[in-house]
Amino acid sequence: MQTSQRRFLGHPNGQVTSYIYDSFVDPWQPAETILIQHGFCRTADHFYAWVPALARHYNVIRRDLRGHGGSSYPKPGKDDSYDYSTTTIIDEIKDTLDQLGVDKVHFIGESTSGMLAEIFAATYPERTSSVVVCSSPTHLPQTALDFFAFGMQSWPEACRRLGSRGWAEQLSSSKGTVEAGDPNYLKWWIDTVAVSDGEGLGGYAGFLSHLDSRPYLRRIQAPMLILCPSNSAVVTVESMEELGAEVSTARLEVIKTRGHEIYAEAADACLIKVLEFLGNL
Repeated sequence: MQTSQRRFLGHPNGQVTSYIYDSFVDPWQPAETILIQHGFCRTADHFYAWVPALARHYNVIRRDLRGHGGSSYPKPGKDDSYDYSTTTIIDEIKDTLDQLGVDKVHFIGESTSGMLAEIFAATYPERTSSVVVCSSPTHLPQTALDFFAFGMQSWPEACRRLGSRGWAEQLSSSKGTVEAGDPNYLKWWIDTVAVSDGEGLGGYAGFLSHLDSRPYLRRIQAPMLILCPSNSAVVTVESMEELGAEVSTARLEVIKTRGHEIYAEAADACLIKVLEFLGNL
């Protein structure tokens, strides 16, 4: 049993992935693994509230995205050969699991990382036990890209010019996003986002601007749970119902909240649905 240890592993392409491993499973019992992949600008640390309930019964890996938290990002002029593509990002996730000796995972993808969960499940069905997407679009339309640009030429430019802290402050002041009732939480949320570098977020924003999971949806074979926010600035209930209609194994649950980040605003409600879903597999 190992708990809350932040670790690092290197990929063949030279990039480094940071992750946190938690397990409170009885040492003599076999356990399945959950992979939690946070959404844009968040880090593995933002999912602290999910650990107690999940890690009692599962081995839990919280992985920092490329350019987020402790994970590296391709430096301009130094790592120009890095292929910032869907294949690269998905295969880095697979390589993470390979190096950790994990054969299959329950993949939890929050916000834009729900797209990664869907694409991974379609690409590597033999590695996917189930899929949970939380407040997840299947692509980002131009209206969303303009929203994240905060009046600048592009979303990546906004990340680079404002820096991670400045961009986080802009996002958190927009309705239907963070919606934190506790000012102390909001300060912690911004401080934790600020651990990432604006250049790292900018590069990943460029990748997300073209990511689209729609061509993969009908190939998903694993059971799927869709956690849908009732009042998000990024996704609508209708769009998530459309997602559910595309995946034959999907089940949709609407979570009533004020914003997009239901994993935090309604952590307990989300966890009840996740544990019920996993328990019924």
